[in-house]
This record gives sequence, C-alpha cells and structure tokens, in this order.
Amino acid sequence: MSALPSTTDAAPVASTRDVTKRYGGVTALERVSFSVRPGEVRAVLGKNGAGKSTLIRLLSGVETPDEGTVEIGGRPLAGGGIRESAARGVATVYQELSLVPEMSVADNFGLGAWPRTRLQAVDHRRMRRDAAEALRALGVEIDPGAEVGALTLAEQQMVEIARAMRSDPRLLILDEPTSALASREVAIVLEAVRRIAERGVAVMYVSHRMDEIRRIADSATVMRDGRLIETVDLGAATTQEIVRLMLGDAAAEASAVAADVRSGHEPGDVVLSLRNLALAPKLEDVSLELRRGEVLGIAGLQGAGRTELVRCIAGFEQAERGEIAIDGEPIARPTPARMLALGVGMTPENRKADGIVPELGVDENIVLARFPRAGRGPLISLDAVRRAAEELRARLDIKTARIDLPIGSLSGGNQQKAVIGRWLHAGSRILLLDEPTRGVDVESKAQIYRLARDLAAEGAAIVFVSSELEELPLVCDRVLVLRGGRVAAEHRAPDLSLDAIVADTITEHT
Repeated sequence: MSALPSTTDAAPVASTRDVTKRYGGVTALERVSFSVRPGEVRAVLGKNGAGKSTLIRLLSGVETPDEGTVEIGGRPLAGGGIRESAARGVATVYQELSLVPEMSVADNFGLGAWPRTRLQAVDHRRMRRDAAEALRALGVEIDPGAEVGALTLAEQQMVEIARAMRSDPRLLILDEPTSALASREVAIVLEAVRRIAERGVAVMYVSHRMDEIRRIADSATVMRDGRLIETVDLGAATTQEIVRLMLGDAAAEASAVAADVRSGHEPGDVVLSLRNLALAPKLEDVSLELRRGEVLGIAGLQGAGRTELVRCIAGFEQAERGEIAIDGEPIARPTPARMLALGVGMTPENRKADGIVPELGVDENIVLARFPRAGRGPLISLDAVRRAAEELRARLDIKTARIDLPIGSLSGGNQQKAVIGRWLHAGSRILLLDEPTRGVDVESKAQIYRLARDLAAEGAAIVFVSSELEELPLVCDRVLVLRGGRVAAEHRAPDLSLDAIVADTITEHT
C-alpha cells in the first residue's frame, strides 16, 4: 500500500511536525508528522496505547510536545493551551460526554457561553433558538427544552457535537463518537459528520469500527506504539492490510505463544449455557456455551455489550428475555447471591470502584465474598481469615509486606490477583473475568494469563473479557466476537489468529 496523496491543494487546517511526547519514562508519541485539510474526514486507527489520545491532546492544546511543533492554521501554537487552540479553530468532542443530565438541551448548549440580553440577563429565548438551529444544521430535530438525561445516547451525542460546532471550528476532533451507540443509532452521527465536512470543516475521526469508518472517511492514518505507521486510501486498502499495520509483529507472536499454552488441552462438559439472551440496548440475542476446563474469550468494541453480558450471568443485571443455565438447569431469576451459591464469581471491569474495598486489608478483601469459610458458626475467626488469605497470597504470588495492609496500597496487578483470590476462596468454579489485566504491569499480566490457564487445567470454567485483543490468543481456547448485540464470529484454538479476531471485531464484513 502507498500513502494517500493529498485530495486538495488547500493548506492543512492543523498539523504536527516530528512531535514527540513523553510521560516519565514512557514515550507516548515519537516523531509523528500528521496533517488534515479543509473538508477532509480523516480516520485515525490504532489499538489501545497506539498514541491516538496523545495526538488529540496535542492538537487540542491540552498538552505541549517535548519535541517538534503543532501548527493550527499554518502557525505554531505558542503554549497558550486549550484557549489558544480553540481560538485558532479546534473543537474536540471526547469519548466521555461532558453534558449535565439535569439541565435542558438549550442550557447545555449555552453552557459557559450564555448569550445575554441588554440588561445582561441570560437570554433563554436566543439560547433555545441557537440550539435548535445548530441541531437542525446537523440533520436532527431535538426539543431545546428537553432534559438531556431523558434523551437517547445518540441524541446526547448530537447535542455534544452541536455545542462543539457553535464556535464555527475549522477542525472538529471526534474521539470514539459512536462507541456507546447501538448500530441503528450510528447512522445519525455519520450523517452529521458528513454535513460538517461539506461545510469545509476538517474532521479527525478516531474510531475502532472499520465498517463505519469506510462509510464516512476516504483516508485513514494508522498508529502503532506511538508512531504514525501509514496513511492509507480506504478505497484501496483491505481490512486485513489495515489490521496488519495496526498490529505489526504482535499477531505472529500471539499465535506462537497461544499454540504452546494450550498444547494437548481438551475442555470437559458444558457448565454454563446462554440461550437468546437479550438486554436492550446492548444485547439482542446472545447464545453461547462454556465448558469445564475452558477459557472462553469475549471480544468486542466498547459498547458491544461485553460487560452487560457477564453482569447478566452473575445476576447483577436481569435479562429481558432468554435463558441462563448452570449444569443444564435453567436459573429463573439470577441474583448475585444465587449465582454465588451455584459457583459463579465475577471480577468487575472497574476494579477500584467495584472490585475492592481500599481501606480494608488484603486478607479481608480476599474473604469478603464468603466470610463463613473463615470462621465457626456466626463468628469470624481472624486466625482463619489470615490463614486463608496467606494461602492464597502464596498461591497467587500477591506481593505485600503484610496480609493485613490496606489493599488500596498495593499495585494494580496485586489488587487484581487478590480479587481473583476472593472467588477462589468462595469456591467459585465459573469465573467471569471482566478486563482482568486492565491497569496492571507486564509481569502481573503474564501471571494472570498463567493463573487462568492453571485454573482451567484444574477444572474451572473461565470467561475472559478483554479490550486488549492481542492478549486473547495468549490465554483462550475459544474467542467469541460480540457485535450488534449478537455473537458475530467464533475462533477456536489452535487456529486463534489475532488479525482475524481484530478484523471480525472492527468490521461488519468478515
């Protein structure tokens, strides 16, 4: 593939020249040169950690480069931060919306820049009129008086984009604008982007979803490990070629490790099955089986329903329809207590908020799910708590000076191992691991991979959810891809191909 030639002779709206950005000892961007021109929709692709967010932060003025220059409108930014970048015509809509749910659409639209009457009172009439006109220009009709919290996610996203457009930017940066939307809502955002580009505004569109990128952009810049790898013509480049640019050597390395990890392994009987599970708006019709001794990977983009799926299984969410069965027996209305009693344990996606009690000791966190195993009758034995925790500390290699130290003082990797240890203490035989390696160091990741394989060898059945797709072939026997509320693809060992998993995850066309 060759780099895409410029589609216009117009000067770039924004560009970076050999920019490098470091955070401590980590190089987030290395000598990146990037530009985008008026009326162009430029997709930016790359797996987590590729440098996309850092590039956004430099163009938005949130960060300054350690080396190189950032130019907006042909002139270098002078260090004035967000205000200078915005004054030069850069507007950014981040992945996490910044709307106030309790306020109206009009109030959110005017937030921070309320129009005034001659008497300096807030001009609510003008604010409603401006909000309605801005939304209409994007192709949507939304009541300016409606409370934002009552809108659909797609409508909220449109309000956010309309607010960004109120300053008539020259460059609009959209960071994963459809990540939380159902597939039927995506078209609303894409039509708005199309209208914005037709007005001559340059659009930088960051996304993992290849199918929608092909619908909205002509070119894509691929980043990997802090470097700009190539800018390609989406009309000429295949999805497999783009995936290879995104992954580099990672695909071949993952396949080689995966073949060694699962050598001679054969899963047992079905212990968990789902039939036509649905939970709007994320899950529409999910069926799967999990076997004893198996590690089943769940892949999918953010918003695909991965977390909702495991929360339904664990009883924290109630499916609207469908069936969950343990050992072939349907569970009428799963609750966390009922599923725990049946041997189901779950490590949550947000470990700090939902997985640990930071002020409690490591030992107390480990026995938290089932205190009776650490006592006699109604009384809790502190000695029994320490013995149980020490046994699991040794087994899981949890690094702590003392087992009674607050778990919040441990590293992320050691916290995660303690959370997994909680379910081992509880006797769980079906483990739902939601993003178990998020925010942990490389050594702890390897230990968690090995732990999952060891537990499977002992007969545990494991669901391994991860947004870091490259780790799935390292630990899983099978990988299911969630897309559009359903299981869209299945990959089995020993032929777990990382590039095939990525391709099935990011595009509707397999």
